[in-house]
Amino acid sequence: MMQYLQFDRVILANKLLREPFSVKHTLADHRLFSLRRLVELANSIDRDRVEYSSGKVQPNQKIEETPKIDLGIAETIENIENCDAWMVIKNVETVPEYRGFLEECLSEVADENGADMDDFQGFIFVSSANTVTPFHVDAEENILLQIRGQKFMHVFNNEDRALVRDQDMEISPSNHRNRSYRPEFEKRAKVFELNPGDGVYVPYLWPHWVRTGDEHCISIAITWKTPQVLRNNKLLAANALFRKIGMPQSGPGAYPLWDSVKVTVYGLARVMVEPLRKSEQMRKWLRGLLFGRKANYYYQDSVESRD
Repeated sequence: MMQYLQFDRVILANKLLREPFSVKHTLADHRLFSLRRLVELANSIDRDRVEYSSGKVQPNQKIEETPKIDLGIAETIENIENCDAWMVIKNVETVPEYRGFLEECLSEVADENGADMDDFQGFIFVSSANTVTPFHVDAEENILLQIRGQKFMHVFNNEDRALVRDQDMEISPSNHRNRSYRPEFEKRAKVFELNPGDGVYVPYLWPHWVRTGDEHCISIAITWKTPQVLRNNKLLAANALFRKIGMPQSGPGAYPLWDSVKVTVYGLARVMVEPLRKSEQMRKWLRGLLFGRKANYYYQDSVESRD
């Protein structure tokens, strides 16, 4: 088996799940990340797993004001060198070839660290030169690997909730990932320069924004969840549902017993709903029913009618 990831074992042992750190990898010429293969992937995967827009935005970009791209999905990838676009192909673990690749990468992390990993996913980013991914948080542990081009990852510690509030951490399809950003935040950033062969680990819920260099970029985020993350995400999702019906909740940890009740009820409800989510049309219908039209915003990205 090929070794894809290269870690400093001491850093991995001391920093995984705690703080960001750099990694190395051997994926710069991997066939799964050629533009031709990514066109095939994007055309074959369910439409709700592709999101794209203009990348000519700012870190504090409001989603409703984000410019669109007047190209279809395949055309955007084919013209990524000059169309000023940003695209993410989500949940590539649903494609067997990519799932096998992700399993190999994460087994390397587990072998080195003994990490408890579940619900692993892959997100491939295709971006034009000099574009921005706005300030946001991700509800999973994340290793971003730079395949082509140059990126700069601006990562922030938010333990004191001075940057992103508890309520903005809540998880809902209608609550877009973009978060409010102010220039004064930047003095708290740790910036990672990523070139082909470089990577960075970003812990659960650490805010960040990304900018690309002077040529188009390809990268992949390999993500997973620990048992603690799975539990906390259920709580954050339950709190979002309560907020939607006018009953905002305190952040995790304020009322541990009530937190446990919410986690249990949400988990049972999710088990009942999960079989329905295997179909794209059912996922779309459920999102619209539970969270409103905004939850399906990415269907408006494309000039193609695939929904």
